Amino acid sequence: MEADILLFMGQSNMAGRGDYRLAPEVLPGAAYEYRAVTEPDTLVPLTEPFGVNENREGGVFEPGMKTGSMAAAFVNACYRKTGRPIIAVSCSKGGSRIQEWQPETPYFKDAAARYQACLSFVQSRQIAVHSTGMVWCQGCTNADDGMAKAEYKEKTMAFFQAVKSLGVDKIFLIQIGNHREFPDRYVPMQEAQEEIAEEMEDVIMTSRLFRTFRDRGLMKDSFHYKQEAYNLVGEEAGARTGEILTKEAGKTKL
Repeated sequence: MEADILLFMGQSNMAGRGDYRLAPEVLPGAAYEYRAVTEPDTLVPLTEPFGVNENREGGVFEPGMKTGSMAAAFVNACYRKTGRPIIAVSCSKGGSRIQEWQPETPYFKDAAARYQACLSFVQSRQIAVHSTGMVWCQGCTNADDGMAKAEYKEKTMAFFQAVKSLGVDKIFLIQIGNHREFPDRYVPMQEAQEEIAEEMEDVIMTSRLFRTFRDRGLMKDSFHYKQEAYNLVGEEAGARTGEILTKEAGKTKL
Protein backbone atom coordinates (compact mmCIF):
# COMPACT_ATOMS: atom_id res chain seq x y z
CA MET A 1 0.00 0.00 0.00
CA GLU A 2 1.10 3.55 -0.76
CA ALA A 3 -0.46 6.31 1.33
CA ASP A 4 -0.29 9.99 2.23
CA ILE A 5 0.15 10.87 5.91
CA LEU A 6 -1.76 13.94 7.09
CA LEU A 7 -1.75 15.53 10.53
CA PHE A 8 -5.00 17.35 11.33
CA MET A 9 -4.08 20.12 13.75
CA GLY A 10 -5.30 23.44 15.12
CA GLN A 11 -8.06 24.53 17.46
CA SER A 12 -11.78 23.77 17.84
CA ASN A 13 -12.90 24.19 14.23
CA MET A 14 -10.31 21.63 13.21
CA ALA A 15 -11.16 19.38 16.15
CA GLY A 16 -14.81 19.69 15.15
CA ARG A 17 -17.79 20.84 17.17
CA GLY A 18 -20.43 19.56 14.75
CA ASP A 19 -22.69 16.50 14.73
CA TYR A 20 -20.89 13.38 13.52
CA ARG A 21 -24.20 11.81 12.50
CA LEU A 22 -24.45 14.40 9.71
CA ALA A 23 -20.92 13.84 8.39
CA PRO A 24 -20.50 11.80 5.20
CA GLU A 25 -19.56 8.14 5.32
CA VAL A 26 -15.90 7.69 4.50
CA LEU A 27 -15.40 5.96 1.17
CA PRO A 28 -14.11 2.37 1.48
CA GLY A 29 -10.31 2.41 1.55
CA ALA A 30 -10.10 6.20 1.45
CA ALA A 31 -8.62 6.85 4.88
CA TYR A 32 -7.35 5.26 8.05
CA GLU A 33 -6.85 6.85 11.44
CA TYR A 34 -3.53 6.23 13.16
CA ARG A 35 -4.38 6.49 16.86
CA ALA A 36 -0.98 7.30 18.30
CA VAL A 37 -2.31 7.52 21.85
CA THR A 38 -4.92 4.78 22.17
CA GLU A 39 -4.13 2.19 19.46
CA PRO A 40 -0.56 2.76 18.23
CA ASP A 41 -0.13 -0.72 16.73
CA THR A 42 -2.84 -0.65 14.09
CA LEU A 43 -4.74 1.42 11.54
CA VAL A 44 -8.48 1.91 11.94
CA PRO A 45 -10.84 2.99 9.12
CA LEU A 46 -11.49 6.68 9.68
CA THR A 47 -14.87 7.56 11.14
CA GLU A 48 -16.40 10.59 12.82
CA PRO A 49 -16.03 11.90 15.42
CA PHE A 50 -12.42 11.79 14.27
CA GLY A 51 -9.82 11.76 17.06
CA VAL A 52 -12.39 11.78 19.86
CA ASN A 53 -10.34 9.51 22.13
CA GLU A 54 -6.86 10.70 21.18
CA ASN A 55 -6.20 12.53 24.44
CA ARG A 56 -2.81 12.61 26.12
CA GLU A 57 -2.48 14.03 29.61
CA GLY A 58 0.25 16.64 29.57
CA GLY A 59 -0.30 17.16 25.85
CA VAL A 60 -3.38 17.59 23.66
CA PHE A 61 -6.24 16.64 25.98
CA GLU A 62 -9.94 17.43 25.50
CA PRO A 63 -12.05 14.37 26.39
CA GLY A 64 -15.52 14.35 24.89
CA MET A 65 -15.08 17.62 23.01
CA LYS A 66 -14.66 16.32 19.45
CA THR A 67 -18.22 15.81 18.20
CA GLY A 68 -18.00 15.96 14.40
CA SER A 69 -15.38 17.48 12.10
CA MET A 70 -14.35 18.22 8.54
CA ALA A 71 -12.10 15.14 8.38
CA ALA A 72 -14.53 12.70 6.74
CA ALA A 73 -15.46 15.10 3.95
CA PHE A 74 -11.80 16.08 3.54
CA VAL A 75 -10.46 12.56 3.10
CA ASN A 76 -13.22 11.62 0.66
CA ALA A 77 -12.48 14.61 -1.55
CA CYS A 78 -8.73 14.09 -1.37
CA TYR A 79 -9.01 10.38 -2.15
CA ARG A 80 -11.16 11.11 -5.20
CA LYS A 81 -8.26 13.18 -6.58
CA THR A 82 -5.31 10.94 -5.67
CA GLY A 83 -6.68 7.41 -5.52
CA ARG A 84 -4.37 6.86 -2.55
CA PRO A 85 -5.53 6.28 1.02
CA ILE A 86 -4.80 8.85 3.69
CA ILE A 87 -3.35 7.91 7.05
CA ALA A 88 -4.77 10.60 9.31
CA VAL A 89 -3.40 11.63 12.70
CA SER A 90 -5.51 13.79 15.03
CA CYS A 91 -3.79 16.41 17.19
CA SER A 92 -6.10 19.41 17.64
CA LYS A 93 -7.12 21.30 20.77
CA GLY A 94 -10.05 23.66 21.18
CA GLY A 95 -9.18 27.17 22.28
CA SER A 96 -5.46 26.70 21.67
CA ARG A 97 -3.31 29.74 21.05
CA ILE A 98 -0.41 29.92 18.61
CA GLN A 99 1.91 30.42 21.60
CA GLU A 100 0.93 26.94 22.78
CA TRP A 101 2.11 25.36 19.51
CA GLN A 102 5.63 26.78 19.49
CA PRO A 103 8.61 24.38 19.55
CA GLU A 104 9.30 22.90 23.00
CA THR A 105 5.69 23.39 24.16
CA PRO A 106 3.67 20.38 25.35
CA TYR A 107 1.33 20.57 22.33
CA PHE A 108 4.17 20.69 19.83
CA LYS A 109 6.01 17.85 21.54
CA ASP A 110 2.82 15.78 21.54
CA ALA A 111 2.25 16.45 17.83
CA ALA A 112 5.86 15.53 17.02
CA ALA A 113 5.55 12.32 19.04
CA ARG A 114 2.33 11.34 17.26
CA TYR A 115 3.90 12.03 13.87
CA GLN A 116 7.07 10.08 14.65
CA ALA A 117 5.03 7.17 16.00
CA CYS A 118 3.06 7.10 12.77
CA LEU A 119 6.21 7.12 10.66
CA SER A 120 7.67 4.26 12.69
CA PHE A 121 4.46 2.29 12.39
CA VAL A 122 4.15 2.59 8.62
CA GLN A 123 7.81 1.71 8.21
CA SER A 124 7.33 -1.42 10.31
CA ARG A 125 4.38 -2.42 8.14
CA GLN A 126 6.21 -1.63 4.90
CA ILE A 127 3.66 0.97 3.87
CA ALA A 128 5.11 3.30 1.24
CA VAL A 129 4.65 6.98 2.08
CA HIS A 130 3.99 9.14 -0.96
CA SER A 131 3.91 12.43 0.93
CA THR A 132 3.36 13.94 4.36
CA GLY A 133 1.44 17.05 5.31
CA MET A 134 -0.30 19.00 8.04
CA VAL A 135 -3.82 20.38 7.67
CA TRP A 136 -4.02 23.45 9.93
CA CYS A 137 -6.86 25.71 11.10
CA GLN A 138 -6.22 28.05 14.05
CA GLY A 139 -6.32 31.70 15.07
CA CYS A 140 -9.69 32.56 16.60
CA THR A 141 -8.53 32.59 20.22
CA ASN A 142 -5.54 34.77 19.41
CA ALA A 143 -7.87 37.24 17.69
CA ASP A 144 -10.21 37.17 20.70
CA ASP A 145 -7.19 37.96 22.88
CA GLY A 146 -6.32 40.95 20.70
CA MET A 147 -2.96 39.67 19.49
CA ALA A 148 -1.40 41.93 16.87
CA LYS A 149 -1.41 40.65 13.31
CA ALA A 150 2.38 40.91 13.04
CA GLU A 151 2.95 38.84 16.17
CA TYR A 152 0.46 36.19 15.07
CA LYS A 153 2.11 35.99 11.66
CA GLU A 154 5.60 35.71 13.15
CA LYS A 155 4.62 32.98 15.60
CA THR A 156 2.65 31.02 13.00
CA MET A 157 5.56 31.09 10.57
CA ALA A 158 7.92 29.91 13.31
CA PHE A 159 5.55 27.07 14.10
CA PHE A 160 5.21 26.09 10.44
CA GLN A 161 8.99 26.07 10.06
CA ALA A 162 9.28 23.80 13.09
CA VAL A 163 6.68 21.44 11.61
CA LYS A 164 8.60 21.32 8.34
CA SER A 165 11.77 20.55 10.29
CA LEU A 166 10.10 17.33 11.46
CA GLY A 167 10.06 16.22 7.82
CA VAL A 168 6.51 17.27 6.97
CA ASP A 169 6.42 18.08 3.26
CA LYS A 170 3.54 20.55 3.00
CA ILE A 171 1.18 22.58 5.13
CA PHE A 172 -2.42 22.80 3.94
CA LEU A 173 -3.91 25.91 5.49
CA ILE A 174 -7.60 26.43 6.15
CA GLN A 175 -8.43 30.06 6.82
CA ILE A 176 -10.47 30.84 9.93
CA GLY A 177 -13.92 32.37 9.69
CA ASN A 178 -15.55 35.27 11.53
CA HIS A 179 -16.88 35.83 15.02
CA ARG A 180 -20.68 35.77 14.79
CA GLU A 181 -21.32 38.93 16.86
CA PHE A 182 -18.12 40.81 15.99
CA PRO A 183 -17.48 39.97 12.33
CA ASP A 184 -14.39 42.17 11.93
CA ARG A 185 -12.51 40.75 14.91
CA TYR A 186 -10.80 37.92 13.04
CA VAL A 187 -9.84 39.88 9.92
CA PRO A 188 -6.22 40.55 11.03
CA MET A 189 -5.63 36.83 11.49
CA GLN A 190 -7.22 36.08 8.11
CA GLU A 191 -4.91 38.64 6.52
CA ALA A 192 -1.89 37.12 8.25
CA GLN A 193 -2.85 33.69 6.94
CA GLU A 194 -3.12 35.02 3.39
CA GLU A 195 0.34 36.58 3.69
CA ILE A 196 1.89 33.42 5.12
CA ALA A 197 0.53 31.32 2.26
CA GLU A 198 1.99 33.82 -0.21
CA GLU A 199 5.38 34.05 1.46
CA MET A 200 6.19 30.57 2.78
CA GLU A 201 7.21 27.76 0.52
CA ASP A 202 5.08 24.64 0.82
CA VAL A 203 2.24 26.44 2.63
CA ILE A 204 -0.94 26.28 0.54
CA MET A 205 -4.26 27.99 1.25
CA THR A 206 -6.88 25.30 0.65
CA SER A 207 -10.14 26.92 1.78
CA ARG A 208 -11.56 30.32 2.69
CA LEU A 209 -15.12 29.06 3.11
CA PHE A 210 -15.37 29.48 6.88
CA ARG A 211 -15.58 33.24 6.50
CA THR A 212 -18.73 32.92 4.35
CA PHE A 213 -20.75 30.93 6.88
CA ARG A 214 -21.78 33.71 9.26
CA ASP A 215 -23.91 35.30 6.55
CA ARG A 216 -25.20 31.89 5.43
CA GLY A 217 -26.55 31.00 8.86
CA LEU A 218 -24.20 28.06 9.32
CA MET A 219 -22.78 29.04 12.71
CA LYS A 220 -24.02 27.19 15.81
CA ASP A 221 -22.66 29.77 18.28
CA SER A 222 -20.25 32.71 18.35
CA PHE A 223 -17.25 30.62 17.30
CA HIS A 224 -18.30 27.24 15.91
CA TYR A 225 -20.15 25.81 12.93
CA LYS A 226 -22.89 23.39 12.05
CA GLN A 227 -21.83 20.06 10.58
CA GLU A 228 -22.92 21.19 7.11
CA ALA A 229 -20.26 23.89 7.26
CA TYR A 230 -17.53 21.47 8.33
CA ASN A 231 -18.54 19.18 5.47
CA LEU A 232 -18.31 22.01 2.93
CA VAL A 233 -14.89 23.15 4.14
CA GLY A 234 -13.60 19.61 4.25
CA GLU A 235 -14.77 18.94 0.71
CA GLU A 236 -13.11 22.07 -0.68
CA ALA A 237 -9.88 21.76 1.29
CA GLY A 238 -9.60 18.04 0.63
CA ALA A 239 -10.08 18.47 -3.11
CA ARG A 240 -7.45 21.22 -3.24
CA THR A 241 -5.05 19.12 -1.18
CA GLY A 242 -5.64 16.17 -3.47
CA GLU A 243 -4.86 18.31 -6.50
CA ILE A 244 -1.55 19.38 -4.95
CA LEU A 245 -0.63 15.82 -3.98
CA THR A 246 -1.47 14.60 -7.48
CA LYS A 247 0.71 17.22 -9.17
CA GLU A 248 3.75 16.89 -6.95
CA ALA A 249 5.56 13.77 -5.87
CA GLY A 250 6.23 13.64 -2.17
CA LYS A 251 9.69 14.01 -0.69
CA THR A 252 9.21 11.41 2.02
CA LYS A 253 10.01 7.84 1.09
CA LEU A 254 9.99 5.09 3.70
